[in-house]
Amino acid sequence: MIPQPLAIALATLASEDLACIATGVLIAQGQLGFTEGVLACTGGILAGDVMLFLLGRLAGATALQWPPLARFLPPARVEHAAQWINRRGLAVVFLSRFTPGLRLPTYFAAGLLRTGFWRFTALFALAAALWTPLLVASAMFFGQAALRAFFTHQGESLLASAALVSLALLLLQAARIAFSAQRRRRFSGRLQRLLRWEFWPAWAAYLPLIPGLLWLAWRHRSLTLFTAANPGIPTGGLFGESKSQILSPLGSAAASWDLIRHGLSGPARVAAAQEFLSRHNLQLPVVLKPDVGERGQGVMIARTREELEFYLHGMSGDVIIQRYVGGLEFGVFYHRLPSSQSGSVTSITAKTFPVVVGDGQTPLRDLILRDARAVCMAAAYQKLCRRPMHEVPARGETVQLVEIGSHCRGAIFSNGAPLWTPALEAEIDRISKLHPGFAFGRFDLRVPSAEDFRSGRNLQVIELNGVGAEATHVYDPSVSLWAAYSAMYTHWRLAFEIGAVQRRRGAQPVSLGTLLRLWRQRPGIRSPGAVQCVPAHTAQAATPTGARRDRDLEIQAANR
Repeated sequence: MIPQPLAIALATLASEDLACIATGVLIAQGQLGFTEGVLACTGGILAGDVMLFLLGRLAGATALQWPPLARFLPPARVEHAAQWINRRGLAVVFLSRFTPGLRLPTYFAAGLLRTGFWRFTALFALAAALWTPLLVASAMFFGQAALRAFFTHQGESLLASAALVSLALLLLQAARIAFSAQRRRRFSGRLQRLLRWEFWPAWAAYLPLIPGLLWLAWRHRSLTLFTAANPGIPTGGLFGESKSQILSPLGSAAASWDLIRHGLSGPARVAAAQEFLSRHNLQLPVVLKPDVGERGQGVMIARTREELEFYLHGMSGDVIIQRYVGGLEFGVFYHRLPSSQSGSVTSITAKTFPVVVGDGQTPLRDLILRDARAVCMAAAYQKLCRRPMHEVPARGETVQLVEIGSHCRGAIFSNGAPLWTPALEAEIDRISKLHPGFAFGRFDLRVPSAEDFRSGRNLQVIELNGVGAEATHVYDPSVSLWAAYSAMYTHWRLAFEIGAVQRRRGAQPVSLGTLLRLWRQRPGIRSPGAVQCVPAHTAQAATPTGARRDRDLEIQAANR
């Protein structure tokens, strides 16, 4: 049987923190002496630190190619640690012991840089000698207190140990957050996502609406009546609809597009894309998106030939290639009773694409975390952004984080109601009537300027969504929770009412069983990824700075 101290030392190689906490619990229960436990933990931790150093010294860059190590030590983290060592010297080894998340890359980088072995070993030993007793003693103290307060019978020691380990892990996580600026910012972002309506997941946002939806279903004697609101769109546009079939009736009101079938080979798809560009006398960039997709999934703006080929070779399913339209982007929700000659615009959303500004010193990752709003979606921005997170933007350089107008992919939505005009509503009404089977949903539009938008001029439809669409102005932080739910319920009420009229005219809602079957059969999207983050000089055409500023000032003035 392995001696207890040796088992503890070996356990630190798997998880230092958990081994120290478990040691503290054993000491609290009288099964191990304090000195013996601390020495076992310290010896194991020191051995692990030296092993990391030697791995960096002996194996270096070759070790980073080993998949298990590459998972925990991506090159960007090692490079960041190496820069830190070069800037601050040997003291970083001591500091990294007390800074969660830095020890592994820092000690490896110290060996990689061929720094002094004995000097670093001495610092390893000193840091471990200070950190380990503190962690073990904390677990022991809380272990003794909890055992006395909550457990009085010896037979409950296993339950006590589990409770103590859980408590210690919670305290350790709190300490990690407290001692790491990045963790504090990430925690702040997660907290804001819980408190701010606009970041709630869809299932949580719609839970309070369920009683109202059930009332509407009972009143109209159909759970799925809303699917009849748009007879010309399968399921009324709830999900799974073909974008190409919806855009076809709109003609020139929609930005030029073409459908590239999935049965073609990769080179044939690229040739079809080139033919589309030649036919419409277009240059890159172009918009690429799956013919069947939701919430911006799989959408990409291809700005180079390489990006175009990468997408078309990697994306499964039918793909729409569409002319890239510069300017401002808006979402306009519209409805029309089938018995009425004209309809109404019930929601306008102005979309802004978030940016961060470099200072010549701060990595992109930290610029995102420091931004009061971007921190709430830091994980999404870091996942979607193709620029390396450790890259340091130049002073004054503007980095646009996303350029797809989807809220779940990071676009900022604001209430554009002040931009409503009779001329805008009349033009939206005219466009909607181009699609004979459409009466309820949202247009996603691009337009050169806010003045063009108000006047109903030069509108280009990039997408049309049916009953599955939302009145997205509710995601404006200035819209109260009550106002958001009121708007959401109103739109669902309209969907049921329009569906009722369409049913009297002969349209049949999709049955609940069929709807569930279609939901299960929805095609998945295998996307090769998308370029979402571009420098300002390549994104100016997407959202002109002056136009965006004018639009924001106009909305702010109207709200005042």
